[in-house]
Amino acid sequence: MRITFTARHFQPSERLKEYANKEVARLKKYYDDILETEIILDFIKQQQIAEIIIKVYGTRLAIKEESEDMYKSITLAVDKLERKLKRYKGKSRHFEKERIVENIQE
Repeated sequence: MRITFTARHFQPSERLKEYANKEVARLKKYYDDILETEIILDFIKQQQIAEIIIKVYGTRLAIKEESEDMYKSITLAVDKLERKLKRYKGKSRHFEKERIVENIQE
């Protein structure tokens, strides 16, 4: 999994970069076929926004979260992305089962 890190309107600390990479690495245990992850952190006035985009085979999943703390924004975005990834994985498995059943019946 390739991780791209971007910070807009501020200079991130090494600790923040490590935290974001560690949180995104958690997604690997829910879905193995993540090709690329893009982390975009933005600071606008008092809102701190974390946007995470992951690319998997056939689709792209994106989440955007904002709060008053960057660490909280990252955690909320990763948690929401976990749920979205689980749902995507369930749908793809269901689709594969349907295709296998169709082939067996023929």
